[in-house]
Parts: sequence; C-alpha cells; structure tokens
Amino acid sequence: MTDTPRRSPVSLITGRRTAWLVALLPLLLALAIIGFAGEGEREPLATDSQPRGLDSTLGTELAERLPESDATTAIVVYEAAGDDPLDPAALEQAARALGAVPAGAPSDGSGGPSYLLAAEDQTAAVAVVPLEGGTSTEVADQVADLRDRARADLHEDVDALVTGPAAIEADLAEVFSGANLKLLGATAGVVAILLILTYRSPVLFLVPLVVVGVADRLAAVGATHLLAALDSSIEIAWNESTIGILSVLVFGAGTDYALLLISRYRDELRRRESRHEAMAVAVRRTTEAVLASSVTVVVGVLTLALSLTPTTRGLGVACALGVVIAATFALVVLPAALVLFGRWVFWPRVPRPDGAVGGAVRADDAAGPRTIWHRVGDAVAGRPLVFAVGTVMVLVALAANVLSLQTGLDVEDQFLDRPEAIDGAARIGESFPAGVASPTTVVTAADPDDVLDLVEGVPGVASARVATEGDGVAELSVVLDVEPGSDGARGAVKDLRAALDDVDDTHVTGQEAEALDEDEGAARDRMLILPLILGLVLVALGVLLRSVVAPVLLVATVVATYAASLGASWWIFTTIFDFGALDSGAPLMAFLFLVALGVDYNIFLLSRTLEELPGHGTRAGILRALAATGGVITSAGIVLAAVFLVLGVLPLVVLAQLGVIVCIGVLLDTLVVRTVLVPALVLLLGDRFWWPRRVPVRQP
Repeated sequence: MTDTPRRSPVSLITGRRTAWLVALLPLLLALAIIGFAGEGEREPLATDSQPRGLDSTLGTELAERLPESDATTAIVVYEAAGDDPLDPAALEQAARALGAVPAGAPSDGSGGPSYLLAAEDQTAAVAVVPLEGGTSTEVADQVADLRDRARADLHEDVDALVTGPAAIEADLAEVFSGANLKLLGATAGVVAILLILTYRSPVLFLVPLVVVGVADRLAAVGATHLLAALDSSIEIAWNESTIGILSVLVFGAGTDYALLLISRYRDELRRRESRHEAMAVAVRRTTEAVLASSVTVVVGVLTLALSLTPTTRGLGVACALGVVIAATFALVVLPAALVLFGRWVFWPRVPRPDGAVGGAVRADDAAGPRTIWHRVGDAVAGRPLVFAVGTVMVLVALAANVLSLQTGLDVEDQFLDRPEAIDGAARIGESFPAGVASPTTVVTAADPDDVLDLVEGVPGVASARVATEGDGVAELSVVLDVEPGSDGARGAVKDLRAALDDVDDTHVTGQEAEALDEDEGAARDRMLILPLILGLVLVALGVLLRSVVAPVLLVATVVATYAASLGASWWIFTTIFDFGALDSGAPLMAFLFLVALGVDYNIFLLSRTLEELPGHGTRAGILRALAATGGVITSAGIVLAAVFLVLGVLPLVVLAQLGVIVCIGVLLDTLVVRTVLVPALVLLLGDRFWWPRRVPVRQP
C-alpha cells in the first residue's frame, strides 16, 4: 500500500479542480466581512496628532479636567467692504444677530458672546463665540449654523467670516467629507488606465483590478478594527488620512505584485501548453520575490509604531496589515482567478507556446528578439563606469537643493484651497494684534494669579487673562503681539515656557506651541526611525541575497534616490506651488515609502539575476535579468508613482507633498537607478558584487 502524495499549496491554487474554490472563497469571504463589519469608528481625541510627552500635549491632557472641556470657540470677524470704516448701525445689527452687545455694555446672560469688539481703525470687529463642542460632525454643524446667523440680514457693505479653533476643525472635516471615496475612485481609475496601457488588453486588467480592489477594502475594514482593539491597550489612533494613504499603498503594492506575477505567467504560457502548469511555475518563481518584498515593506512601516504621535503609529500598523493582505491576494487569489479564465484573457495578444503572440513573433523574451531593455543593457555594458558616474552626478545635482529645505507648515499653509477659517484669521491679523485669531494657552494646576503675573512679564505678550477655572485647573488665554507662524511667535512660546519652567503642572499649548512640539517630535522620530529602517532593509537584503556588498550598495542607491527626489520636489514646491516649507512629517513618511518600496525593484531585478547566474554568470545574468524584468519594473514604477500622486486630489498640502516626493522618487528609481545604475555597479564589480556569496560556476 502506497501513500497518496500530498498536494502542495501551489497545486491547490492552480489546479483544475481547486482553482475556482481558491479564487472565489477568499473573495466572497472578504466581501462578506466588508459588508457586515464595515470600517471601524472612534471618537477622535484632541491629542491624536500631538507627540506624546511634550509640553503642548501635556497641557491638552491637563485641560481635560476643566468643566466642559469638550467646549470650543469660534471667532466671527466682520469687515467693511473696501477700506471704509464699519457703519455703526450695521455693527449694531451684526451684534444683535449673534446675541452680542457692543464693548462696555453689560452681557444679557444668554450664553452668547459678551461683546463685539471693534478694531481701532473701525474697519473690522470680532466676537468670540463659545460652542458646545463634541464630534467633528457636531462641531461642523454648529459652525455652519453660526455662519448662517452671522450673515443673516447683514448690511450690504459688511462681510462676515467665521474662524477660530472650531471653524478650522469644521473646515478640515469638510475637506475629508467623502474624501476617501473620491480618493478610492481616482486611484482605481488611474490603475485601470495604466493596466490597460500595460497589457494592451480590454479584458485582462479587470482581473487584477478587482482582486486588488477587494484587498484594499478588506485592508481598510481590518485595519480600523485592529486599531480600535489596540487603542484600548496602547496609545494608537487613526484619522481620515490614514485610510487614504493605506488605500494608495495597497493599490500600489498589490498592483506591483500583480504585474510581476502576470509577467512571469505570460512568459511561461509561451513555453507550455497547460495554463495550469504555466501558472504553477509562475507562482513558484514569483513567490520568493513577493514575500521578500512584502516582508521588507511590512517591517519597514512597522517602525512607525515607535513614533511619538498616535496617528503615525496607527498608520504604520494599518499599512503593515494592508501590505500583508495585498501580498496574500496577489499570490493566492489572483493566480487562481487568472487560471479560471484561460489564455483568452490576454486578448488580443494571446501568448502561445509556439513562440507567437496573437500571430506575431514574440519580442519580450530575454533570449528572443531584441527589445529596448536589451539595448539599454548593451549600452550600460559598453561603458558601465561612465553610466555609473553620470547617474550618480545627476542624483547629487538633484539632491543639492535639500540643503535649503525648510520644514514646519503653519495652519494657514496646510490647505491647497484656503477655507473660510484661514481667510478669517488672516483678516483679523490685519486689524488686531497678531495673536488674536489663535491665542496661546497656558494650562496650570498652580495658582492662576501667580501664573498670570509671570505670563504678563514675558516679552511678546500683548495681553493675558484667566479664561476658565475648575477642578483645580485654570486656563489662561494669551495673545501674542508677533505674527503667527513666525520665528518671533515660536521664540515667544519658548520664552513663556522658560518663565514658567519652575511652576509645577503648568504647560503652554495652542497653535504656536503645538507647531513647535510637532517639529521637535518629528525630528526625534527621524533620528530614531530612519536609521532603524535602513538597518532592517540591510538585514532583509543580506538574508535574501546572502551577501554583504550587494545590500550596502543597493541601500546606498535607495538613499541617493530619496535625497534626489526630496531636492527635486523642494524645487517644485518653492518655484511652482509657492510652498514655504515641507510638513514636519513629510520627510519621514517619504523616506519610509521610498526605501521600503524601492527595495521591491531591487528584489525583482536581483532575484531574476540569481536565477540566471548558474547558466550565464554575473555579467550576462544581470543583462538577461534587465531584459526580462525591465518592462515589468518600469510598469510597476509608473503605476506606483501615479497612485501616490493621486493623494493630491485631497486639498491638504501634506498629502500633496508626500505624493509628489514619492512619485518623483519612484520614477527616478525605476527609470534611472534600477535600470542603469544598479546594472552598471554589477558589471563593474562582477562576482565581487555578491561577496561573500560564492557565484555558481557557469554551466557550459
């Protein structure tokens, strides 16, 4: 009696009787989870985007002890049309609409603003309006109602704008209203167009698009529920941009893996009659590269869990789960689904084992007729030193602009389309002390009068008052007489902190203080996470290639690509978009995605080179690998660059900056570094490139 041979996982995925089950069951299960579970929800906290342990965050946490700590404020600013003074009658009408009274008159106790304060030049007036607070949706509704009241029966020569913390929160919520659906549609549309152009088939693109699309939605549902579960034990959070970036990453990585698999499947279909056998070989040959790539990306993005900022930690965990799901669907569901459809899915360029593709002679086999990648390889092989030095000089030239890079966006610079709240704050600054629109806040558990005396003695403070007290905590509102976002404003915050340093349980928060701490937290994250990412990538490449020289050189090329993309992007931002600075978190996020994803293309190229080594040696092996993978690497890079650029559909500067940096970096990586510089380095070093790995003796 003999044992029945056990079927391998690959045979189950590609088998004639089992492929339909492997394809449909995960898809149906994923759709059921998406439909029944839905994305997780959570109430955002004021400290979600603030670095833990820093002064402004500690102040926000202490302020939660105050009565009605959820309450927020809006500021209504009235301005005269043109440069004329406000008409007193119009001002009185505006005051009645808000339930306010002119300055100096007694409050009616209605709970509205106590007075409407006119500027010295009489061209503007402001009223501080307390709101109940609550969720972002509730705040947005209250602000919308306030804007309606502020503009009700206004005199024709008076305009009204609503700004302040509540209005900024409401306008930010409006930015993300329906944004994820819009981003998903744009991403899927871009991927569909690029897949059609890549495959030149009106049918084939639908299979990877559907598979990756389902993986993306499953990743969004799974990530939000996972983060909700982790939130109860560790400080971790997510917001609307988390799901947007996750979606872009899943579509980009998933499509890259799909391109690699389908390219190999198409090659095997030209050698074998059975599509099931062809797919089995393609899966086996692709699995190592995809697993090595995805594990490297997962480990890389998980380093974000070490960030001081809860939303950054949440993004790292979410992206890790997303890449795992994308790789699983690409290696399991996609091959099974493709096998079900047969060769005709490639129509009109159907690959056949007789060497023809839809009746035409094939031109993309590494050993077949010459392609552009053969010509590129021959050119690099003829003068590898010239190409290596020339490419490095181009990267250095692009990176030189990094020396002038500035980080730290002001609130008014964070939107591509300036909302009303930002315009209102700017108008207040024209007629009132600069800090009126965004007062700095001092939160203390000490004697508020003593703290007030210290605050009033700090240079740069125009006025200060005790705004509220309760439960042993007081909040002081401090108006600075320096321009918001300026070096003077940050200097004044530092002076305030220095003056209050000896007072226990006293913290300086507010817009300027939070921006200062955000820069400090981002700098700390970069110092910790960037070297860690490089170390992990080095280890991953060392294990995969069993080499020391190759990983060091490859990581050096990735870092050079990052520096070049950052420099090129900074030139674009300053000369075309007129951005004054990069968001503090953009350099770290761009580094993470470019290094982690850039390794993908190294792995794709060199894993194919390792296959060619036994029969052809290092020199011929790298040229054959370039000819075989040049097309898929370029296609994958263009897709990934495009989907990251789609982040620009959201009107937030930080996402637009991240998208541009990653887009330029990926294009440099796939069009220049991976196709010219890396082959040139391999050709220059020969077998030494793999040291200490022993290169197999070339077969005769």
